[in-house]
Amino acid sequence: MDVFPRWPAVAPQAGSRMMLSPRIHDFYVGRTVLFTVLLTWAVLTGLDAMLSLSGEAKNIGTGSYTFGHAVAWTAYTLPRRAYTLFPMAAVIGALMGLGQLAATSELTALRAIGLSRRRIALSVAIALSLLTAMMVVNGETLAPWAQEKADALKASAKFNTDMAVARYSGLWAREGDTFLNAQNGEEQLTDDGGTRLLLHDVRLYRLDAGGRLASLTYAVTARHDTDGWTLEQVRHDTFGERSATRRTVASERWDSALDAAALASGLAKPRSLTAAELRTSIEYRKRNGLDARDYEDTYWSRWFYPVNVLALCLAAVPFAFGSLRSGGMGKRLFLGMLFALGFLLLQMFFGRMAGALKFDYRIAYALPPIVMLAVSGWLFKRRSS
Repeated sequence: MDVFPRWPAVAPQAGSRMMLSPRIHDFYVGRTVLFTVLLTWAVLTGLDAMLSLSGEAKNIGTGSYTFGHAVAWTAYTLPRRAYTLFPMAAVIGALMGLGQLAATSELTALRAIGLSRRRIALSVAIALSLLTAMMVVNGETLAPWAQEKADALKASAKFNTDMAVARYSGLWAREGDTFLNAQNGEEQLTDDGGTRLLLHDVRLYRLDAGGRLASLTYAVTARHDTDGWTLEQVRHDTFGERSATRRTVASERWDSALDAAALASGLAKPRSLTAAELRTSIEYRKRNGLDARDYEDTYWSRWFYPVNVLALCLAAVPFAFGSLRSGGMGKRLFLGMLFALGFLLLQMFFGRMAGALKFDYRIAYALPPIVMLAVSGWLFKRRSS
C-alpha cells in the first residue's frame, strides 16, 4: 500500500548526508507521536492525581481539613505531577506512536521511500522537544508556585495555624501578639531515631496592645526537640516610648506553643523553588556551613531534565523497529518501558551516590544520559547491520 503517493522519493546514495529540512513525513511522524504522548501523559497524570486524592482521605477531619481542601491540594499539585511524569509518558507515548505506525506498515513504507531510522528518530526527538520545552518552563514557573500554594493550604487547614510561606521572606507564623519569621529550616534526625526542627535566621516580632512594635528578637537558629524550643545566639531589642535597649545571650529557652510539625510542613521544599531560588539557597547554606545536598540535587536535576528526556526517548526508539514476526510490538513496547525504568533507576542511583559520597551532582546527572545515548547508538547500528 502506498501511504505517501504524492511524495515519491529516491533512496539516498551511500555516504550522502541526511537532509535536516522538515518534510511532510516528519510532520506526520511527529503528529502521531505527539498525540500518543499527550494521551499517555493525561492518563498517567490523572491516575497519579486520583491515587493522591484517595491517599488524602486519611487527613480529612484533621484540624479543619475537609474533602474540598483535599481536592484543592490535588489540583494545585497537578503541574508538578505533570512535570515529574512527563519523561515516562514521553517514552511510553513515543513507543506507542511508533508501534501504531509499525502495526499499519507505515514505518515500512517510510523506510521504503528512503528514510533512515535515524531520520525517523530525529522526527520523534523534534516533536518531543516542543513538549520538553513547555515542561522546562512549567518547572520554573507554574509548578513551584502551585506546589507552594498546595503546601501552605494543607498546613494551614490541618494545623489551624496562622501561617504563610512567602517566596522571598521565608516562613511566617503567629502566636498571640508574637509573629515569627524564619528564612528557612529543616527537620533533622536525632541519635535516638526521632526528629527535631531547626529554623535559621529567626525573628520574633512582639506587638503591644496598641499594635506598635514592642520588641524584636533575633536568633541565628531556633531548635525544637523533646524539651521544647531553644534559641541560639540571641539578640533582644526592646522599644520604649523614647528609648531602645539591647540584650544578647548565647542561648535561652523560648516558651512557645507553636506546633513544630505545622511549621515543618509549611517550610518551602526544594521542589517548590525555581532554579534561581535554589541557587541562592545553595550559596546561603554553603556560606553558613549548612547541608545543601537536597537543594543541589534538585537544582542540577532541573538543568539536566531536557537532556534526560531526549536521551531516554532516543534510547528507547530502536525498540520500535524490527520485524513484527520476531515477537510483536507488545514485546518491544515492554522492553522499551523496561529500558526506561532502568534509566530512571540508574539516574536515581547516581543521584543518591552523589549525595552519600559527596561528589559533583553534575557528574551524577550526566552519566546516565551518556550511557543511554551510547546504548542507543549501539542498538541503531546493530539493527541497521
